[in-house]
Amino acid sequence: MYRIKTINNIAAAGTGLFSRGRYTVSPEEERPDAILVRSAKMHDMQFGGELLCIARAGAGTNNIPTDRCAERGIVVFNTPGANSEAVKELAICALIMSSRDVIGSIDWVRSIADRGDEVPSLVEAGKNAFTGPEIMGKKLGVIGLGAVGALIANAAVALGMEVYGHDPFLSIDAAWRLSSQIINAKDRPQIYKTCDYITLHVPYMESTHHMIDAEAIAQMKKGARVLNLSRAEVVDDDAMLAALESGHISRYVTDFPNAKTAGAKGVIAMPHLASSTPESEEKCAFMAAAQIIDYLENGNIINSVNMPYVAMPRMGAEPRVCVLHRNIPDMITKISGALSARGINIENMVNAAVRGRDLAYTLIDVSRVETGLREELEAVVGVTRVRILPQIS
Repeated sequence: MYRIKTINNIAAAGTGLFSRGRYTVSPEEERPDAILVRSAKMHDMQFGGELLCIARAGAGTNNIPTDRCAERGIVVFNTPGANSEAVKELAICALIMSSRDVIGSIDWVRSIADRGDEVPSLVEAGKNAFTGPEIMGKKLGVIGLGAVGALIANAAVALGMEVYGHDPFLSIDAAWRLSSQIINAKDRPQIYKTCDYITLHVPYMESTHHMIDAEAIAQMKKGARVLNLSRAEVVDDDAMLAALESGHISRYVTDFPNAKTAGAKGVIAMPHLASSTPESEEKCAFMAAAQIIDYLENGNIINSVNMPYVAMPRMGAEPRVCVLHRNIPDMITKISGALSARGINIENMVNAAVRGRDLAYTLIDVSRVETGLREELEAVVGVTRVRILPQIS
């Protein structure tokens, strides 16, 4: 029986995947095998030795101590693409709001609502204060062309914009999703200097901290409009507010308001609405739960942010050995040697490492298992965690 702890409200589309005969699911679980979470801060949480994985029902994982988890052999999953349609729709909305002062005009109309029969004439006299340019024919720069950025870029092309995209880590699969009309920007400065609108869709990490700073803003066209549906820390608030005050930037739309930006002039601040749709919550919960189940039952790691992608179908009924270990010389030799010394045949095997880090994962389907095998493998220097999954009945 696997124990699943839920943190935050998780959509039933996800929790309903866990079969009652094999799983218990509750926010009260004290010794969980897996945690299913949305946005709760987990950096100060203590994890028991039983915890095997954490799945974030969403894309960003900065609320989870991913490095600490990696050191302890705890796999952290996210759900890239599950909320992409919701974020795309809000980004298009933000694009329009950055160009046309829709919010200001609505607030102004409400302010004259008590003027009775004068309202129509006041509206006609005052509407010019809220005019703004059309987006058709304008240049949009999309920084980050993953699941969300690609959808926004394609949608902007359909709206008649000239779209520039930049993503140094663009995968082949992601490239196939892009419209052929999107212009490949060789670097971010090309977007800064060229585009009237810039929208950010990058993960938050050390390399993207304050990616939009005073130097980047200085390269942008005067009057540019910047959209941040990525993470608050990607933009240097002080630099952005100074650029708004000087008029160098016309509008800044952020989905992550704070004490500095919430009421600032020129800022359109939304309360982290990007993925806040019932459809998105269901898709994220379903995907997160499915990844937990696949890892617990089959050892497969798909969409992890701190471990390599390793997946192998269960071709037969053989038991499976799952080994999280350092990516150092002779690890595979030592693991396979421990099996062969016991006369255990390797039926199928796959291994992968995390690029740039010394973390690796090996899945091995074996002819049989013996008492003491797990302990022997765990004793190998460099092995972090060993699981032995029973044969398929």
